[in-house]
Amino acid sequence: MSEFDQYSSNYRELLDKSVRITGETGEYFAAYKAKFVAARVAPRPDCRILDYGCGTGLVTQQLKKALPLAPVDGYDVSRESLERMDPALRSQGEFVTSASELPGNYDVVMMANVLHHIEPQKRQGTVAEAAGLLAPGGKLIVFEHNPANPLTRRAVASCPFDENAILLRPGETTDYIRRCGLEQMEFEYIVFFPRVLGWLRPLEGLLGWCPLGAQYAAWARRERGTA
Repeated sequence: MSEFDQYSSNYRELLDKSVRITGETGEYFAAYKAKFVAARVAPRPDCRILDYGCGTGLVTQQLKKALPLAPVDGYDVSRESLERMDPALRSQGEFVTSASELPGNYDVVMMANVLHHIEPQKRQGTVAEAAGLLAPGGKLIVFEHNPANPLTRRAVASCPFDENAILLRPGETTDYIRRCGLEQMEFEYIVFFPRVLGWLRPLEGLLGWCPLGAQYAAWARRERGTA
């Protein structure tokens, strides 16, 4: 039984409650990530995407909205979470509880706030497994909470399913990616302004260097020609 099975029935409610301080819901942050992938990482509108750690499909659904031509598959260890996914969404891809069941050769593999739920000694192996599902030239992107942001730490502390979470500093995350042999590493801080300051959000694209973002994104490419 996965740790997340017990939260699958009210996952979105718990998530929305934990991020309420921002004035947004979990759907806003899921859409943010999906749009980021579509704009910065996806090589073409019909690229093959894997949502690694897809849960109930919150980000998966937003990926389909941002890239409607892209086939999107999902992997999650929580069977209960997958079963609570929108049946219409599930019918459009492969959603499994074992990564070995996936076909691989993905143009993009996305890990959205997954690693802080993984025991530190297992993180490198998890990232390596995700990277191994890439097609040559495919990109792995990892989104994580920024432990330097006080609002992020407050949201994590108030969230029941984050009780055992251990946040990752950016250097830890990028090291895992590099050790998988991926190249052309890119990194940005993201999500800076709560809803009350929403009029400033058009500036966020200029602030990727600023370590005050609530989250961050790190991505790199699998070398072309690798098997």
